[in-house]
Amino acid sequence: MNIPKCSIITVVYNGESVLPLTLQSIICQTFKSYEYIVIDGASVDGTIDFIRNNQMHIGKWISEKDQGLYDAMNKGLALAQGEYVWFLNAGDRIFDEQTLERTFAEAPPDADIIYGDTMIADDQGKDIGPRRLKPPENLSWKSLRDGMVVCHQSVIVKRSLAETYDIRYKVAGDYEWLIRVLKKAKTAYYTGFYVCRFLEGGINKKRIIKALAERFEVMVRHFGLLPTLLRHFVIGWRFITYVVKNRRF
Repeated sequence: MNIPKCSIITVVYNGESVLPLTLQSIICQTFKSYEYIVIDGASVDGTIDFIRNNQMHIGKWISEKDQGLYDAMNKGLALAQGEYVWFLNAGDRIFDEQTLERTFAEAPPDADIIYGDTMIADDQGKDIGPRRLKPPENLSWKSLRDGMVVCHQSVIVKRSLAETYDIRYKVAGDYEWLIRVLKKAKTAYYTGFYVCRFLEGGINKKRIIKALAERFEVMVRHFGLLPTLLRHFVIGWRFITYVVKNRRF
């Protein structure tokens, strides 16, 4: 039986307090066919010391300034050698110690994309609850007309399909990247179970506006202007109906 190798990539900047959560979730895996890559953006806290002290668990790492999150992710892709790549940012965790083993035991060997459910957790490692959007059982690039219906950190992708991220985007680059990957994918396998604990992180108001603007641009780019406008109209109408029905005004 051919056991695939998974390249797990963590991008971090000043993540001294949360990077240990990610590392521990990886080294406890019963599935050992993986490599761990850490891309640090020239942290000024104790992150680099932590990385150095745990080099026995980290296959490759670099620490240097970058042009943003997606530039750092591209650096991780360039170093990856596994058949699959999985991005877990600092503070994100593999769900439990058997997740990788169960995932690759149950997924078809020819799966281009493997994805699962997401639990939201805090920076102390405690679960908050399931992600609001549950991924569809049959994921395709058209599924993303409704937005990021699957958490980026709960998606494992064949490295041969993983193109570089578009660094023009500062917030929605993962969304745009996943659309391109899904367009190329022939098979996407849904595990049906939690694969990731995603670190809860608030986006300030300025970044929310930027995220909405970038996401709209991505939708227009891949789905067309008119379908995107119609989709936003439908979503807006549903929201207004919900508010009026529940009298939340």
